[in-house]
Amino acid sequence: MKYLIASALLLANLYAATAQTKQVLLQNVRLLDHQAADFTAPMHVLISGSTIEKISSSPIAIQDQDVVKIDGKGKTLMPGLIDVHVHLVFGALTLPQMVTSDMSEEFLVQRVGKSAGDMLLRGFTSVRDAGGPIFPLKAAIDKGQLVGPRVWPSGATISQTAGHGDFRTPDERSRKFFGVVSRAERYGATFIADGRPEVLTAVRENLRFGASQIKLMAGGGTSSAYDPIDVTQYTFDEMKAAIEAAEDWGTYVMVHAYTPRAVQRAVEAGVKSIEHGQMLDEETLQLLADKGIWLSLQNLMDNNDNMDAQRKAKRKPVLEGQEKVWPLAKKLGVKLAWGTDFLFEPELNDDQNSYILRLQKWFTNAEILKMITQDNAELLQLSGLRSPYPGKLGVIEEQALADLLLVNGNPLKDLSLLANPEKNFLLIMKDGQIFKNTVGKK
Repeated sequence: MKYLIASALLLANLYAATAQTKQVLLQNVRLLDHQAADFTAPMHVLISGSTIEKISSSPIAIQDQDVVKIDGKGKTLMPGLIDVHVHLVFGALTLPQMVTSDMSEEFLVQRVGKSAGDMLLRGFTSVRDAGGPIFPLKAAIDKGQLVGPRVWPSGATISQTAGHGDFRTPDERSRKFFGVVSRAERYGATFIADGRPEVLTAVRENLRFGASQIKLMAGGGTSSAYDPIDVTQYTFDEMKAAIEAAEDWGTYVMVHAYTPRAVQRAVEAGVKSIEHGQMLDEETLQLLADKGIWLSLQNLMDNNDNMDAQRKAKRKPVLEGQEKVWPLAKKLGVKLAWGTDFLFEPELNDDQNSYILRLQKWFTNAEILKMITQDNAELLQLSGLRSPYPGKLGVIEEQALADLLLVNGNPLKDLSLLANPEKNFLLIMKDGQIFKNTVGKK
C-alpha cells in the first residue's frame, strides 16, 4: 500500500529505534519525584523491554555487552508528557480538508501520520483521542509502521441529531427519514444516534473497533453549526444507555459539556469524565469533587481574526469562564486533568507544549508536572481492561512502563524548558524504545 511507503520515509527521517531489543541503562540521572515535588540525587535506571526493571543509587552492573548505556550527566529524567484531550485527525487537518478530502484509510495514515510523529518528538508519549476516525492511525503506530504516541481511542463521537457531533452539511438530510448515511458518519468521524437503541448500537460499534472509552456529546459546542452553547444534549435515559453499555465492557463515558445543567445530568447518569466545563458554577464543581468525577479542562487561546463571527460569539462565555473555573476547581479539590483540544487549525500543534505554561496562572510548576504526567495517566487508566497498553504510566518506578524524557535543565524551577522540546529534550523514549537521543551531542 502507498501509506507504507510514506511511513517508511517518515521513519527514516526520525531518530528512531523501532527494532531495538537491547536493554538500556541510563546512568547519572536525577528522577522527578512527584511525592517530594523534587528531584532525586543522581540515580541509575535499567530498562528491559518496555518497562523499568531496576532503579538504584549505586551503579548497576550489566554483563551483556550489547546494552545501550547513556550517561545522563546529572540531567533530569521525567515521565513522558500526556495530553488527555486531542483529536489526532481533526487537529491535523483544516475544515476545508475535512469536507473536501477523500477520508480513506490511506489518506488518514499519510496525512495525519506526520502530525502524530511530530507529537511524539514534542515529548508526548501518550494521548487520549477524544473523537474521530482514529483506528487506522492507531493501528499503524502500534504496528511500528508509523511513529507516534500511545493512543487511547474513543472512535466516532456519539451525538444526537442537531448535537455537537452532527457534522452534516446543509444539504445532507437525516438518514432516518431519507435513508442516506452522512459523509461524516460514513468515514467514522461521528455517529448521529437518537433514542436508547441507537445509542446502544453506536457505543457497541466503537467498542467493537477497539475504543478504550466512549465520547458522548452532552451539550452545545463552539465549533459546531447547529447547537447553541447553552443547550443540553441527550436525555437522561439516552445517556444512561451509553454508560451501561460502556460499563458492561469495563470502561467509561467521557462527555463534552460546558454548562451546569448538562454536567449535572451527566453525573447523575454515571459519567466518569467531564470534558471542558469552563462555564460551571461552584455548586456543580463541588458535585464533581464530592463524587470524584474527573474534570478534563483546557486553557484555550483567545479568539483570532480568522474565526467566523458565530464561533467567536460561542467562545466568548467559555473564554470568560475558564479564568474562574481553573482556580475554583483547584480550591474545591476537583480531580483535574489537562488537554489541548486543537481542532481544524494544524498550525496550533506546534504550540502544544507552550500551552502547558498557561497553567502557571493557577498552579506551581510541581503541580503542573504532576498533572501532565501522573494525574493524566490516572485518568487514562479508567479504561481498565479496555486500556490498549497495560502497565503503569506517569511515574518513574520499577515495573512502570518506560515512557521517559531526559531534560536539559530543571523544569521544577524553569517550566519553560518544556516549551522547547527540540532543544531541551535530549532523550525521548516510549515503551522502552529510543526515538530521540542527542545526549552528549552539540
